[in-house]
Amino acid sequence: MDIIKQIADELKIHHRQVKQTIALLDEGNTIPFIARYRKEMTGELDEVVIRDVSDRLTYLRNLEARKEEVTHLIQQQDKLTNDLASSIGQATTLQQLEDIYRPFRPKRRTRASIAKEKGLEPLAQILFRQEDDPLDVLCQAYLTDEVPSLADAKQGASDILAEQFADDASLRQIARHYTWHQGIIQCEVAAKEGSEDAQEFKMYFDYQEPVHKIPPHRVLAINRGERLKALKVKVILEPDSILRSLEKRLITNKISPVAPWIQAAIEDSYHRLLAPSIEREIRNQLTETAEEHGISIFGKNLHSLLLQAPVRHRNILGVDPAYRTGCKIVAINCFGDLLDTTTIYPHEPQNRKNEALKTLARLISDYDISLVTIGNGTACRETEQLLAELIKDYHPTLQYLVINEAGASVYSASDIARKEFPHLDVAMRGAVSIARRVLDPLAELVKIDPKSIGVGLYQHDVNQKSLAKTLGEIVESCVNYVGVELNSASPALLRHVAGLSMPVAEEILNHRQSIGEFRKRSQLKEVKGLGLKTFQQCAGFLRISRGEDPLDNTAVHPESYGLAKKILSLIGYKSKDLLDKSVIEEIRTKLTTLDGKQIAKELEAGEPTVRDILDSLGQPGRDPRDQLPPPLFRADVLSLEDLKTGMILQGSVQNVVDFGAFVDIGVKKAGLVHISQISDRYIKHPTEVLQVGDIITVQVLSVEPKQGRISLTMRVRED
Repeated sequence: MDIIKQIADELKIHHRQVKQTIALLDEGNTIPFIARYRKEMTGELDEVVIRDVSDRLTYLRNLEARKEEVTHLIQQQDKLTNDLASSIGQATTLQQLEDIYRPFRPKRRTRASIAKEKGLEPLAQILFRQEDDPLDVLCQAYLTDEVPSLADAKQGASDILAEQFADDASLRQIARHYTWHQGIIQCEVAAKEGSEDAQEFKMYFDYQEPVHKIPPHRVLAINRGERLKALKVKVILEPDSILRSLEKRLITNKISPVAPWIQAAIEDSYHRLLAPSIEREIRNQLTETAEEHGISIFGKNLHSLLLQAPVRHRNILGVDPAYRTGCKIVAINCFGDLLDTTTIYPHEPQNRKNEALKTLARLISDYDISLVTIGNGTACRETEQLLAELIKDYHPTLQYLVINEAGASVYSASDIARKEFPHLDVAMRGAVSIARRVLDPLAELVKIDPKSIGVGLYQHDVNQKSLAKTLGEIVESCVNYVGVELNSASPALLRHVAGLSMPVAEEILNHRQSIGEFRKRSQLKEVKGLGLKTFQQCAGFLRISRGEDPLDNTAVHPESYGLAKKILSLIGYKSKDLLDKSVIEEIRTKLTTLDGKQIAKELEAGEPTVRDILDSLGQPGRDPRDQLPPPLFRADVLSLEDLKTGMILQGSVQNVVDFGAFVDIGVKKAGLVHISQISDRYIKHPTEVLQVGDIITVQVLSVEPKQGRISLTMRVRED
């Protein structure tokens, strides 16, 4: 197989692009580095396509390795023919390859293998020829002590052929095709509903849907119901079409006395062996596709969450609400440094509300707090009401924000949190996380296992290895897109920079603590364990805002500093002028007048690299997240009872799933905007319009207080 051609055809990109990208990957370059700093070689492939190339390369190389293994295993059985070798070589998927290998795979003792042990394989092959001799006459010659009757001979031969048919790759494909296009997923309530959560699956207690139409989120829901023993699930279909197709392929002499017997063997093969096997394959295929889709949506949501705009230049009060144990309060400054901690008890059973209000008012005054973040867990609603009173009676300019606290408890008990705050208890560390999440969502959320952040659907039901891989790639992509301040970043953030591992990230921290701040990127080479290759991969993504060379505070890679200085000289400036705020706007304006294509030609450089340098020089120290809208701050609180049909509100998108989006509108429960209510035009998926963190205008369609359900629409109609 020509792997390069295969990938180029699949991804619809040029052969040269694939070849160069594979060469860069094989040299050990990271995907963010290739996407950003090797555009000339890849033909400006973006990170998504490069990851696709990498994934397909791994799959196809594994396929080739498996082909060699299968060929060797069949050779050992002295059964490898030229046709078989050709079929193995032409297989383009692992499914095709495993279908070819299936007849040769070692099996546990089966009815067919027992019949073969009794010497009935020659009889089975004679009968399969469907000649004109009577069935009983042919079987008579194979009667022995182990095969005492004609019925035994017929049954044994039938068992052999049934297994042979079920293992035939072409017949399996016929059955697979019919099952996919004509099969029905049928769900029934289990005899014992099992868990207390069984009612969650009530809609599936008597449910059917075509196999090829069932959407991914329903597949995952059904799988969970089956696993919890709330549902019985099977694939049903009328087998006549499949049986007729199989008979057409296998019965070559319809007038042979053996033909009816062959027909019975086909039916036995299908019902006993082929159908159950294909059903398992189809269910596995549905699950695999659903998991890939679920992981993809989780990844999109995580990407949006990590790239939310930071809230800068504000001191923040973080609140982790609770009843009996009290609300944990932390004050942090605009750099995330911990200023103070305390616990208040405004709710049941203590009800020390006035004392809590005075404590909060004092902290806000003492530390110039302008924003309060509240975790959305237990007692969140009551704490919001407390804040509304505080704002009204003490601090009218104060604002608050409800934060999704998913993963805060995971962080607070982690080694990272213990190292950061060894003297704080677990709950207080969680409050710090809640406060810092708005200060810099990316820097804080990378400290938490992405699976615990809570922006997915059925994330605990998908392949955890695949989920971890995808989410890890998303985190890496976001971190390198934004860039990392070398002198303040935590090891948890640094380890996601291209080329860096956690041990090297910790060595960077050790170097900062022992030597002091990095003054230039080249000092990274002094860090233990950080060699030249690692420096090449990571340097462009690390920033030094107060360094000796202003280029170190841009996305320009050190290997291109010479080129960057030549470009600056074309407009009459030097790199040190980037430190002068009074001329930055003038430099930016002059840079926009330059023709990147012409400069690339004059300086004998790559045009994509020149374009990127022009963009970076005009915005030193730029954080791309600053262009995004800030979170939705609140100063008052709504209750579920306050909501009325037709009300128009501002909300923040918390989660995007297949069937819609959950939106925080300032009440205890998030409202659901169903996919049909997102847009006036038809959309296939909510992610076409929405992403986590979007601030949107919604209208209340209905409120069900007892169920805690709020239905919203983005198709706002004002009377």
